[in-house]
Amino acid sequence: MPRRKAPTPKRPTATTLAPSALHIRLEGLDAEHQRLLKQIKKKRTELDNFVEQMRSIATQIYHRTIPTREKLQALDQEIHTFFDEILSRKKLGKQTKHKIQQIYLSLQVAGIISPQEDDEDQELDELFESKEEDDEFDSSSEYRQHQPGFESPSAARTDESKKIRSYFLRLAEIFHPDKATDSETQVRHTEIMKEINKAYQDGDLARLLEIEQQHEVGETIDTNSEDDLTRKCARLEQQNQFLKAQHETLKRELRTFKKTPEGEMVSEFRKVEKHGFDPMDELSAQMETQISVIAEIRDYVRDFHSAKMTIKDFLRGPQILRSLSQDMMEDMLERMFEEMDD
Repeated sequence: MPRRKAPTPKRPTATTLAPSALHIRLEGLDAEHQRLLKQIKKKRTELDNFVEQMRSIATQIYHRTIPTREKLQALDQEIHTFFDEILSRKKLGKQTKHKIQQIYLSLQVAGIISPQEDDEDQELDELFESKEEDDEFDSSSEYRQHQPGFESPSAARTDESKKIRSYFLRLAEIFHPDKATDSETQVRHTEIMKEINKAYQDGDLARLLEIEQQHEVGETIDTNSEDDLTRKCARLEQQNQFLKAQHETLKRELRTFKKTPEGEMVSEFRKVEKHGFDPMDELSAQMETQISVIAEIRDYVRDFHSAKMTIKDFLRGPQILRSLSQDMMEDMLERMFEEMDD
């Protein structure tokens, strides 16, 4: 009878421990942390690109419109000179002079010619300015405490600025070039320190944390230690709160830039380019139209100045303005009221 083999004894299988609640929480916080770093990097790039576009367009406009602006300035000066001589030299009735002054003021308020400050208003401004300066210097300590950049020794830093400074100091301690043991490391640390300094000056906590991760200089933790995991979770939770605030600040800055005249110009340029036109050509055409309007107003004032126009015709206002479409007049008035509100 054949011998039966004894059954092979089963080896005990190792039990895989399920991740604890702390491990799961840490994983979730770390995923949020990485997502926030990417969002901030993307938004900062978007902001930097928009600001660069603003600068580029402003530079193009400045150089392209120099001759046109010189023409406009010359016309503007001529109109002011004619009005000044009309009001100071012509024999006018009180009511007629008042109406002429109203026309002159209307042209300034509408932005057609540059505003001229009355001597009386200037004196009042100087008086109030002087009074404010006296008040400020009378309470110099209070004044200094409210100025940007002034920080009293007892003034508490915000939690965010404290956090940024602590990361800056820790990274600077690690990567200071003077602590390098060889020339190659010194060169590498010098480049890293440039990034650290820039991030600190920009108040960019996200970039400091990226540098920390990139060079693996963060604090190591024991994944089997509940205390280590708890500390790591608390640290990530706090960092994520700061990163959320930084992301919101960047979004707010971008919105603010887009609402400036320069930012609106970027949007207009994009629209024009989208329709296949050259924005600079469109701008030049608009400025030439503006020159023709101002030139007609100059001729209108000059004709009255040289007695080629009656007072009655003059008081009717410039023909060019009367012939503008209703839409253009409404747009001009809307901009005028916006400027007055500002």
